[in-house]
Amino acid sequence: LLVLKYLWRAHSSSSSSSSTSVPPQPVPPLAHTLQKYLTALQPLLPPDELEHTRKMVQRFGSPGGLGKKLQQGLEKRARHSHNWITDWWVQWAYLESRQPLAVHSNPAISLPRQDFSDWRGQLVFAAKLISAVLDFKARVDNGHLPVEYMRGRPLCMELYPQLFSSCRVPGPKHDHVVHYGRPRRGPTHITVVRNYQFFQLDVYNSDGTPLTQGQIHAQLCRIRSQSWKTDKEPMGILTSEHRHTWGQAYNRLLHDRINKESVRLIEKGIFTLCLDSPVMRISDEKYASRMAAQILHGGGTYSNSGNRWFDKTVQFVVGEDGSWGLLYEQATAEGPPVSTLLDHVLQYCKKTDTVRAPLIPLPMPKKLYFYIDPAIKWDIEMAKQNLDILINDLDITCFNFQRFGKEFPKRLRLSPNSVIQVAIQLAYYRVHSEVCAACDIASLRMFRGGRTDYIRSPTNQMLSFIQAFDDPAVSLLREAAEAYSQLTDQALHGHGIDRHLLGLKLQAIEEGLSVPRMFMDTAYGLATHWKLRTGQVPTNTDSVMCFGPLVPDGYAVCYNPQPDHVHFSVTAFNCCEETNAEKLADTLESTLCDIQELLHPPA
Repeated sequence: LLVLKYLWRAHSSSSSSSSTSVPPQPVPPLAHTLQKYLTALQPLLPPDELEHTRKMVQRFGSPGGLGKKLQQGLEKRARHSHNWITDWWVQWAYLESRQPLAVHSNPAISLPRQDFSDWRGQLVFAAKLISAVLDFKARVDNGHLPVEYMRGRPLCMELYPQLFSSCRVPGPKHDHVVHYGRPRRGPTHITVVRNYQFFQLDVYNSDGTPLTQGQIHAQLCRIRSQSWKTDKEPMGILTSEHRHTWGQAYNRLLHDRINKESVRLIEKGIFTLCLDSPVMRISDEKYASRMAAQILHGGGTYSNSGNRWFDKTVQFVVGEDGSWGLLYEQATAEGPPVSTLLDHVLQYCKKTDTVRAPLIPLPMPKKLYFYIDPAIKWDIEMAKQNLDILINDLDITCFNFQRFGKEFPKRLRLSPNSVIQVAIQLAYYRVHSEVCAACDIASLRMFRGGRTDYIRSPTNQMLSFIQAFDDPAVSLLREAAEAYSQLTDQALHGHGIDRHLLGLKLQAIEEGLSVPRMFMDTAYGLATHWKLRTGQVPTNTDSVMCFGPLVPDGYAVCYNPQPDHVHFSVTAFNCCEETNAEKLADTLESTLCDIQELLHPPA
């Protein structure tokens, strides 16, 4: 098992002090995890299947069972590693996954439309955005980024330096991550892509100071004048392929010296800026869904999908119509640090630029060339076909729920996230007449090198509420929300069950043992077939996050609660006849209204 090594740890004084001040991630007690696993299965399994699984789990956890031996292995691993699960998790969940990064893995965040509607405004805003990201990077590099806290505890800040000058690299069996960032002598360029053509744009002077906004704007204008042709091969489309296919094409591509140099410059760039061409006008009602899709995958091979390098850790997208957003790769980045970066960008962009551009001539931005032989041309054509099939298969609906936001549940002493999760489960039940395995994301950054764990639903309390909703009781809703809040709290403090179960399974493989029968059981398959993938993006702005479902017959539901409204995105695949994103979104909206009336009946 190739283990992803973080090539360098957080180097700044504030970041590194936070890394040392946060405790190591605990290995939860085996008996607790196994009991919580059985409890999580209760709403999903009939009694006879549950009893069969209970016996299997008890054997695994018994004094002479395999579980005790594997638990000891994990505890030893925890004593001798930076974090006992993170490297395994990144490897297993991301780097060994062979599915395309587009739609299936990379989340997109679509942000409120800016006040411009042509290429001139696009380039002015893009220059400001680049300056904002460089300002944020300077804070990370200099150790001036304040340590973040959650529930009164400091968070690990190690992910921040890795956002920049990093990239995922495809391989035939697994990918790996390269990171070129160094606090002093790291790369000094970003990559700009327009009309499928990539450019190296140096954003620092020789003395290490960043270019002014005026200088960056002038350079972007030069890039525009060099990229007006629209008949270029969309090299970026290759990165949207199935990982095995892209890994083979990547090796063919790098046989040529010019191609190798161009690819390395994209991989080394601090981040990528995608300057998208105009897209067809659309009704205001559908605009949010359309823009989320544009950021997520580029809209197809006849639109802007060639303006992406999906392996890049951070890509900003700016359209000519004022639309903009960000796309990130999850092996290296995750939601909360990206949200912090976006909040900084938004605050920075509100400021007026007062620095005059010096009259120093700058070198022309360097165009990156590719030599395309017949084999690469064939790879591109196949990638175009496959991406268009994937895009046409994705059903995406965004809506803004305006009846209430996070303040309403808070006034009733309920967790807004828990209330929304209960609503999502109830909406799913109303559409499909069953409950399903669902996962929400909990951050493990209270611990050194921590990433995420899952919060599982439905709970027994949630099932009781869902089944009684035609004759609802506020007490059942409170119990369902409080049970979910309790699970959230356990996961945040390192006592979720899914990473622990994965660790036990991988520990068996590490020791050369066969996979324990508990993990071959149909119940485990059902419990990890996530038909509902959910995610909360608590940013300070009206952003919409979206990504594709984890399974072909599933949904992904993202939400961003603001004080008096909540933004939602719902995705599903058209190839599955049972799922329908628009139907679930409509049902979710009406379910939230019903819950509001239950909690706050009209006088």
